[in-house]
Amino acid sequence: MNRIAISRKKIFYFFGRLKILAAIFFVCCGELAAQSPPTYPVTKIAEDFRDLLRRPVVDFNASFQPIPTDSVLTEKGFIYTEANEKIPILIYKPVNAGSARLPVVICLHGTGGTKEQMSGVLYRLTTLGIMAVAIDARYHGERIPGGAHGSKEYVDAIANAWQNTDPETQQYPFFFDTVYDLWRLTDYLITRADVQSNRIGMMGISMGGIETWMAASVDKRIKVAVPIIAAQSFKWSLENNKWQGRARTIWAAHEHMAKSTGDSGVTAKNVATFWNKLLPEITGRFDCPSMIRLFAPRPLLLLNNEKDGNCPLPGAQLVFEAATQTYRSMLASDKLKIHITPNEPHRFTPEHLELMMDWFSKWL
Repeated sequence: MNRIAISRKKIFYFFGRLKILAAIFFVCCGELAAQSPPTYPVTKIAEDFRDLLRRPVVDFNASFQPIPTDSVLTEKGFIYTEANEKIPILIYKPVNAGSARLPVVICLHGTGGTKEQMSGVLYRLTTLGIMAVAIDARYHGERIPGGAHGSKEYVDAIANAWQNTDPETQQYPFFFDTVYDLWRLTDYLITRADVQSNRIGMMGISMGGIETWMAASVDKRIKVAVPIIAAQSFKWSLENNKWQGRARTIWAAHEHMAKSTGDSGVTAKNVATFWNKLLPEITGRFDCPSMIRLFAPRPLLLLNNEKDGNCPLPGAQLVFEAATQTYRSMLASDKLKIHITPNEPHRFTPEHLELMMDWFSKWL
């Protein structure tokens, strides 16, 4: 009898534990469902994003000068993307390229950076037989007369855009305007005799990585993409009080905004207002978990770091989930790779470079 009683106790304990685990499971599922991004129609997102950034098309008026060296063929020059927007461009080509048409990778720097700071990445790509192209983002590098002072002019431009009250002249220097430049840069590249127009890739670091997922998701001519330390959810960061890392990249602009509205400091509430004016719908259909779905089924490599305060991992995981589900539904899971480097903060690592090189070698 004692053995039977003990056995019954074990059975009741076992099923009791199962009920508890089941309850935990359903609670967790409910939390995940609450955090899942809205399912905005993919085609409508692309149309609306292009409409938001649409502007008069101007002639490129391209001008480039070759600078041959022993190890790489270099060109420096510019194109126009708007009447008053001249993009400085740096091009690296394999030294033995000759007159061949080459695959191309567009390479984008981070906040306060310049195209020249991407030269190491450009050179490595030429060793794969790839033409590598870097630009100065808006209000960076040579796009400021005499050269930009890090991110100062970029932050000033964002603050000025916040002050603007005329919707007809509203600028979007915080990512969006450079995204338009990237679409026009791609328009230009496919006109060149040395470019394989069906083999164009894009990569970027931090700010450049965000511009990569924004531009490449919508532009189907970008066949392979590698956003580095850039996958995140702006919406998640606001809802979970983890917006500070991203805001600090342009903190002076946020402080200017807070002061102009009479607030005593930068808060989640005024950051949301700030972002939604300068990055319309960035907490909705143009947020990364929503936009990333547009890239499928093209090869996509997402590189993030575990301890990244600018791209908090729980928010980035919403991106990973959205991408994984979309690629799986299109039977293209082999074309998606997600890598999270343990214990690393917001920085571009040598490991990222090697993973990126392998990805372009495989898919471009």
